[in-house]
Order: sequence, then structure tokens, then C-alpha cells
Amino acid sequence: MTMEDSLQVHKKLARQDLFESEDFYGLDELLTEEHKMIRAAIRDFVKREISPYIEDWCQNSVFPEEIVGKFGEMGVFGPQIPAEYGGGGMDYISYGLIMQEIERGDSGMRSTASVQSSLVMYPIYKFGTEGQRKKYLPKLASGKWLGCFGLTEPDYGSNPSGMLTHFKDMGDHYLLNGSKMWISNAPEADIAVVWAKDENRRIHGLIIERGMEGFSTPETKNKWSLRASSTGELVFDNVKVPKDNLLLNKSGLGAPMMCLDSARYGISWGAVGAAMDCFFQAKKYSQERIQFEKPIGSFQLIQKKLAEMLTEITKAQLLCWRLGNLMNEGKATTAQISLAKRNNVEMALNIAREARQIHGGNGITGEFSIMRHMMNLESVITYEGTHDIHLLILGKEITGISAFS
Repeated sequence: MTMEDSLQVHKKLARQDLFESEDFYGLDELLTEEHKMIRAAIRDFVKREISPYIEDWCQNSVFPEEIVGKFGEMGVFGPQIPAEYGGGGMDYISYGLIMQEIERGDSGMRSTASVQSSLVMYPIYKFGTEGQRKKYLPKLASGKWLGCFGLTEPDYGSNPSGMLTHFKDMGDHYLLNGSKMWISNAPEADIAVVWAKDENRRIHGLIIERGMEGFSTPETKNKWSLRASSTGELVFDNVKVPKDNLLLNKSGLGAPMMCLDSARYGISWGAVGAAMDCFFQAKKYSQERIQFEKPIGSFQLIQKKLAEMLTEITKAQLLCWRLGNLMNEGKATTAQISLAKRNNVEMALNIAREARQIHGGNGITGEFSIMRHMMNLESVITYEGTHDIHLLILGKEITGISAFS
């Protein structure tokens, strides 16, 4: 066998997804049989449909359009939406477990799924009319249509209330102008749930459809993070929007914030999945990598890293489980969700960095998922509320004083 042949065999073996999860505190005992079946199904899906290809997709900055239909077939889109609209009718722990398993595969893949579920389907279900629900939700749930969520603007990220995108009532339609950026799914999206101000500066949601004149979605290129995720802008140049496309049942900034709460909840679970993957690979590597005539896992410094990783993952898993129950009971607050998103993403990013060190120089290559997770998590720690913004949300909850104004 030549050196090149050996390298190809090594690549093939490296891309086999051999993941096994740790359950150090017996958390499976807190899950129902249905929860465990859902998790197993999505884990198998990730091993079969994402893990073998994700490194190539990321290295080549390719969004695999076929994954949208496959997600739809698996019931990944809108698992928390009632079945009568094409959703899964599942509870929030099921939703969290789905996000965990997909992000173990890749954060960009989870972004595609969580945007569709929490930022597109959720507002249409929650704030839309019955006609809008029946028109859009089944197609989104099946993966026949892909959606995106337009809130962030070039000059208004952490301060979305300052948005400039606006619409006017023209009698038989609305006229929409403005732009949004850093929009996951935008270049491929069939519809966009867009937040804009009316003539009284009140924020409303509108459903914008691909093909409306004046609506374009330029792609964002040259990303070092979420390279298998489709990202772009939303540009509105005198777009005529039918009045039937206004989300009537809620207005004001609180409406998109409710959507973000749902998405941030999913992220809190998803980040644990990325951390679990990094830990698994670091543990495995430490048992196989020989230095000084013994596995590096025998050294105290490596054991310290692994012990700390397992501790933080276990704490985050408990946090997710409790938050999931609060979500199911309708009791979870924005501040509680912010705490989980902030803690778990930082935890995952720290574990990715430690896992990279355990892998040494090999950790920067595409033969392992570590560096990809690390780069992805740099986006996850910023989007849907930056790390520091979530800290200030908690600060307001603690003191009763807002640091934003």
C-alpha cells in the first residue's frame, strides 16, 4: 500500500461516525421512551446523512440543498408545532434532543433546522392567521419550502428596535423597503418572515415570498464559520406585499423576541451536542495517541482536561433538562433561556478549544471535527443574542435595572 493509499484509508476511517454518548448522571432515566427513540433516530440520521460529508461541505463552503428535504422527511422541522399543520406535535425536550443531535453533527446544520422551526414556523403558527398556517406550515414542515427570519440589519444587531426597514399602507397592498443581513437560509429561502416598522413606527411581521418584485437575497461569502450553512442578506426595494401576508396576532418588538426565545432554547441544547462530540473525540484520541511509550490519556494534564469537560457537559445537560420542563409547563422566562444559551455555548467553545489542544497539531485538520466545531461556535456565541447581551439580560433580571438605556 502506498502512502497515498494509506492516507485515503485513514480519511475514510476518520470520517466514520463512531460517536457514543456519555450519561454520567444517568439522565436517560429522566427521559421517556419516546424521547430516547427520537434521539436515537436523529443520531442515526446524522451518522448516515451528515457526518460522512460535513467536512467536505465545510471545506468547500457548500450548503447541501438536499438536506432540506431529508430534514423534512425526518420530522426535524417544526417538531413543537401541532401535527394538524404538519409539525411533530412533540414536547420541548424532544425538540431540544433533536437540536442536540443535529449540532453534534454540525452547528450550521442545526442553524438550518432551528431557523425553520423556531424563527419561521413558530411565528406563523403563533402570530399568523389560520389561512397563513394552512398555506405555509405544511410545506415548511415537509421541507418542500425553506424559510428565513429577517430581524438583524447592517446597523442594528443587538439593538433591533432601531431597525430602519419599514412599510407603508398603499391601500390594497403594503410597500416594503429596507434590508437585513446575517440571515441564515436567506439565499435558498422560499419565504422570509421579516420584521419592519409601519408608518407609526410599530414593528410587525410580514411573510415575503421568493419571486416578489424588488426582493433579493445576496449571498454572504468568505465565511470562516458555519461554512455549510447558507447565509445572506434580504433586500427590499419597493416590494409589494399582499395584506394577507401580515402577521396579525401580535406586533411590537416582543413578537420577534418570543421567536428568539424559542430558538435560543434550541441552541442551549445544540451547543451541548457540539461539546459532546468534541469530548468523545478527545477521549478516544487520548486513549489511542502514544507519546513517551504510553497513551497520552495516562498523563495527569490530559485527565484533568477530560474530567473538566465531562463535568461541564453534565452540568449543561441538567440545565437543559430542567429548562425543557419549564418550557413544557409554559413557565420558562427569557432570562432563564438566556442563562442556558450563554452558559452552554461558552462551555462548548471552551471544550472545543481544550479538545483541540489534546489533539495537538492534528486538531487543526479536517480529519477531525474539532476545529470545525470551534469555528462554528464562534458564530453561535454571537448570533441570537451575543454572549455579553445575554449577560446584561441576566443583569436586569437580578437588579431590576436595565443596562440598555
